[in-house]
Amino acid sequence: MLNEKTVGEIVKEAARKFPDTEAYVYPEHGIRKTYKEFDEETDELAKAFIGMGIQKGEHVAIWSDNKREWLLSQFATGKMGAVLVTVNTNYQEKELEYLLQQSDATTLILCESYKGTSYLDIVRAICPEIPQSEKGSLHSEKFPHFKRVIVMGENEHKGMYRWSELLAYAQAVTDEELENSLNSLHNDEVINIQYTSGTTGFPKGVMLSHKNVVNNGQLVGDYIYLTEQDRLCIPVPFFHCFGCVMGTIASVTHGTTMVIIEQFDPERVLQMVQDEKCTALHGVPTMFIAELNHPDFEQFKLSTLRTGIMAGSICPIEVMKKVMNDMGATEITIAYGQTEASPVITQTKTDDPIEKRVSSVGQAHPGVEVKIIDPITGEDTPTGVPGELCTRGYLVMKGYYKNKQATMSAIDSNGWLHTGDIAVMDEEGYIDITGRIKDMVIRGGENIYPKEVEEFLYQHPMVQDVQVVGVPDPKYGEELMAWVILKSGQHLTSDELKEYCKGKISFHKIPKYIEFIEAYPMTASGKIQKFLLREMSKEKVEA
Repeated sequence: MLNEKTVGEIVKEAARKFPDTEAYVYPEHGIRKTYKEFDEETDELAKAFIGMGIQKGEHVAIWSDNKREWLLSQFATGKMGAVLVTVNTNYQEKELEYLLQQSDATTLILCESYKGTSYLDIVRAICPEIPQSEKGSLHSEKFPHFKRVIVMGENEHKGMYRWSELLAYAQAVTDEELENSLNSLHNDEVINIQYTSGTTGFPKGVMLSHKNVVNNGQLVGDYIYLTEQDRLCIPVPFFHCFGCVMGTIASVTHGTTMVIIEQFDPERVLQMVQDEKCTALHGVPTMFIAELNHPDFEQFKLSTLRTGIMAGSICPIEVMKKVMNDMGATEITIAYGQTEASPVITQTKTDDPIEKRVSSVGQAHPGVEVKIIDPITGEDTPTGVPGELCTRGYLVMKGYYKNKQATMSAIDSNGWLHTGDIAVMDEEGYIDITGRIKDMVIRGGENIYPKEVEEFLYQHPMVQDVQVVGVPDPKYGEELMAWVILKSGQHLTSDELKEYCKGKISFHKIPKYIEFIEAYPMTASGKIQKFLLREMSKEKVEA
């Protein structure tokens, strides 16, 4: 049965059921709020947005790390019906300019800076009219819809609202007006636009409805048995579905306490799990790898940890095993999906057989259809044969904002979303993702899936992380190149690693080129940018 509630209604329900349970904790700032207080805070902020003149359906962009104001804005817009447009924290001038123009945002909420980048300077550079404008009355030819900028904080910046100035607008709005706004919302309306990380071309604005995100969060939480007794540590960014659906909405639909980390730091995560007695932890594989390899890992007491989700990119089997054995998260699950599917399509269960839990991304969620097709013919592939994964159901996005062409390319006339991922399904419906269609390497007519080679190289005791890509080759069309991060203090040559492969994997799967690297190019959500590794590989080989 689908949950018919809107994003605003799930907060109200949690406050009714679990008024005294902690809704969220910011240990770094000593902030603790119950669900009753969280409901009151988001009511006040929703009233402030209405009082400021933001209408239902207006686009409100938010640009910040995991600050409290981000969390409150997500559920306050969910109560009054503005569409939250999430902005990648790594964006610079050109990307922000593109997003503000493409999204028709009327409002930008931002923190002052992030990791040494001044967001204020960037906004003033792309929209120099701001300091000369009255607050809330911005007129810009470049951004015809853009009216106001709100800063998370109390420093005065010309032409921009302070946070307290925003909150003051709540005084003019009655409880009845807010209730009318909340009751006017329908769960099929768009409440969120997420810009895809744009690893190819310009980012696209994925339109997600209340129904999309509330149900996906609900199911994700059901799969790891979240309750009001649980405490979920969220170090993944809110601007990404992992943070704001699988993290915050999964928590609110289950009355779970959110233990929030503003910016990922492995030591801080371990400390918070220990101090706040977290029972669940989310992260992308690179985050779990960093935590497991922290020099003081053994010092932290993680005995309360039982579950969580590893997702965002392909999860190496060895890492999965270590999270279960060394971290004690024996009920950790793997989830697979993409923003366009709001985001989770398949997930392992906490009681799946161990080999299924480490080697697959589980089965389709309830109410979700999945099929594997031949990307050339469009025909369904037989069991065990790789093809493109397609999905259909409540989870499929409403489309890309102002991009009909891209929407039609992604969702076919029968409502199937084509993911662009290569997958294999077994007799029981368990799915293994072997890579992106564009990541598959064809060497001398042989199809090679980089994941298989990566999984093998992970088993070398000195290897901390490895990524494999294809590079052009005059003889075979393509060859493999491995980029390896070694564990601290280890030394290994490319010849030694190739020797390790001999007799264990097919000759054509042994990487011709091996490079050692300190860190990979990453997106802000922790995904490795393989397209940049491919470019780097090509340059290396040509040189």
